[in-house]
Amino acid sequence: SVLHSITGVVTIQVIIMGSGWSSYEDASAAPLSMLPAKDNGSNTSSSKDEDEKKSDKVPIVYSELYNISFMGIEKLHPFDSCKYAKVANGLANLVSADRFYVPHRLVTDEELLQVHTQKYLDSLRYSFNVAKITEVPPVAVLPNAVVRSRVLNPMRLATAGTIMGAELALRERFSINLSGGYHHACGTAGGGFCVYSDISLAILTAAKHGGIKRAMIVDLDAHQGNGHARDKLAGVFVERNVEVYTLDMYNYSIYPRDMEARRGIDSDVKLRHHTKDREYLQLLRKHLSEAVDSFKPQFILYNAGTDCLEGDPLGCLSVSEQGIVERDEFVFRVALDHAIPILMVLSGGYQPSNGRIIASSIANLHAKFNLFAIPENAGDDSRSKKKKKKK
Repeated sequence: SVLHSITGVVTIQVIIMGSGWSSYEDASAAPLSMLPAKDNGSNTSSSKDEDEKKSDKVPIVYSELYNISFMGIEKLHPFDSCKYAKVANGLANLVSADRFYVPHRLVTDEELLQVHTQKYLDSLRYSFNVAKITEVPPVAVLPNAVVRSRVLNPMRLATAGTIMGAELALRERFSINLSGGYHHACGTAGGGFCVYSDISLAILTAAKHGGIKRAMIVDLDAHQGNGHARDKLAGVFVERNVEVYTLDMYNYSIYPRDMEARRGIDSDVKLRHHTKDREYLQLLRKHLSEAVDSFKPQFILYNAGTDCLEGDPLGCLSVSEQGIVERDEFVFRVALDHAIPILMVLSGGYQPSNGRIIASSIANLHAKFNLFAIPENAGDDSRSKKKKKKK
């Protein structure tokens, strides 16, 4: 059959191309932090050289291995699983990819077990279950080794990127992971192309590494964020002594319509089909300003889905490209004006233009807040390169 033929071809492809994951497979001895270890104070020339190389890094997290692609099967789901590369390429004129942070390992089972149950992680050993979560039926007939390599590993790496982003935001005041935002995944289940609960894990990371006691989730994906809401109801955050406030603006007429999870939303802003810029931005400004003033968060996780764009086949809202730019700018302005570390993740978006629009919005953030400027204490080599480009 066609599916069996695809299975054979993809298996061969994984054997040939699987080496890209070889350095990521063994994370048993992984460090607790996703960020590179800080210099121990030695004055060796090698450590100085390394410092100069890192000095012009920007808090954007990205790996080419985020992108999911195997024999076109990923096209059976409307989500553009290669949009992350489009965003990175769209930023090329603003900031080169060698200035990005790259996750150096997959998220480990031990880390995932902070949120997920062992039963749920075990269920991912069966391709049928992964097919249901990703909503791509042919995945069910693929060997699980293939599914792990071509579907789960990219998501585990992106989840590691979200965790790294949380640490970076605490250190640099902001960060952007060019993936993640799996807001339909919770500790016991996945769905809607979301396997791992990276948002909840980022909150726990902020609590662990930054001593954060009050965190806010601002979920502006067009779909209800039922995953992190269910984690909240399950006591995932309370057990770690962190209070979480959730502001969720979503189209209440579309998936997932999770009535139980709505109990975990503090500011539940339900939108109608075809909501346009004016109403959308007014609601955001009102509810986010009120939430920040009353809750006074110490960390913001911004789930910046772009499926609210006009024409999105699943989001069914009518926000313009300029509306997305203004939305992201407002969320960042609130965070930066209040000196609240913010981590942005990309979440959903189901149109070919999403990558370009996200890149344009990030470029606007830089223009307004000078996010990617090389700091004054950067290495001389970094500054000299910048001067040469201006000549």
